[in-house]
Amino acid sequence: MLPVLATVLLLIASNIFMTFAWYGHLKNLNTQSWLVAAVASWGIAFFEYMLQVPANRIGHEVLSLGQLKIIQEVITLLVFIPFSVIYMKEKLTMDYLYAGLGILWAVFFLFRSKFAGG
Repeated sequence: MLPVLATVLLLIASNIFMTFAWYGHLKNLNTQSWLVAAVASWGIAFFEYMLQVPANRIGHEVLSLGQLKIIQEVITLLVFIPFSVIYMKEKLTMDYLYAGLGILWAVFFLFRSKFAGG
């Protein structure tokens, strides 16, 4: 369980950096040229990769590639929703719930052998 926990914690931290790298410039650098935003985003993304690469290496010791990817997607949504609502001041809609339910189905299918004890 320790590799899975380490993977999840590293991916959460990685996703926080990733979300700011991908979307933070829309709020903070919206008056700057896209090139300035891209360079700033690359700088933030460096830290994202410094967490994401070890997370995936640790996680791949005990999880399949598909399982790693779906964990990443769940974490992405869990990080993105508060970012979108709290930081970017966007309205929370039912579409977030529907997206979450869709991802939960994906989790079920990629982990169902573990759920069934196999």
